[in-house]
Amino acid sequence: MGEVLQQVSNDMAATVEAAGAAVVRVDARRRMPASGIVWSSDGVIVTSNHVVQRDENISVGLPEGGSVAATLVGRDPTTDIAVLRVQAQNLTVVPWSETSALKVGHLVLALGRPGQRVQATLGIVSAVGEAWRTYAGGHIDHYLQTDVVMYPGFSGGPLVEAGGGILGMNSSALARGVSVTLPTGTVRRVVETLLAHGRVRRGFLGIKAQPVRLPEAIASAVGQETGLLLASVEPGSPADQGGLLLGDTLISFDDRPVREMDDLLSMLSGDRVGSSVAVRVLRGGQVQTVSVTIGEHQS
Repeated sequence: MGEVLQQVSNDMAATVEAAGAAVVRVDARRRMPASGIVWSSDGVIVTSNHVVQRDENISVGLPEGGSVAATLVGRDPTTDIAVLRVQAQNLTVVPWSETSALKVGHLVLALGRPGQRVQATLGIVSAVGEAWRTYAGGHIDHYLQTDVVMYPGFSGGPLVEAGGGILGMNSSALARGVSVTLPTGTVRRVVETLLAHGRVRRGFLGIKAQPVRLPEAIASAVGQETGLLLASVEPGSPADQGGLLLGDTLISFDDRPVREMDDLLSMLSGDRVGSSVAVRVLRGGQVQTVSVTIGEHQS
């Protein structure tokens, strides 16, 4: 038994050493540095957006020692992802693993480099769920929670599977008191978009809304029990220009039912910016249709 435990211990140490070669220190805020992951050998680094509190005077501490200046390529606050670039070549890249086969109970390691040396903590996958949206509206491919201890400075670091592959990027800003990991699919999608365009486009209407129950007769007629009551309409916004009014209740958007805010957010993807959609609303007891052109959210 002792030999088995020793072998497991040695294997974990080897995994940390190998994966740690792709973990960097990110100095982009006033207090404690955070962590980042080498995305490509020519100097692309992915880290958490919330730890990049300035756009200039950013530096990255490399695994082999030394520090280099970094530039901000782009950021997406809705998924807490930022991309940096450093002038360096032949950086170590660790393969990213898909998370489709991940199950509750699998052993994982969280790595960080808030100082000169890599640090690690061991835990298990405690929850795997469906796709979800952050409080800021960012789309996450699926929910991935662990019981690893997120030490200060670990945000932006990788979650590593037993085989050494990176499963995603850890963040302490997406859910209070819970260690949440942005899975590989989400990170890849956002990073590729930021590298190509410098930003992630998001649709914008300019409203604040809350779910409400529809009158029984209307609910029966439209086939849904709830809609979104407009609590505010920003002057000059796409919603305002399209004729949406304070007190309207959104029932459908582009012929798709709107029952709660997540329904609406899911339809405001970047590829729909500039498109005109039909919006059905309940106004004064009558169902009406207006046309709204989706604007672009300015971060």
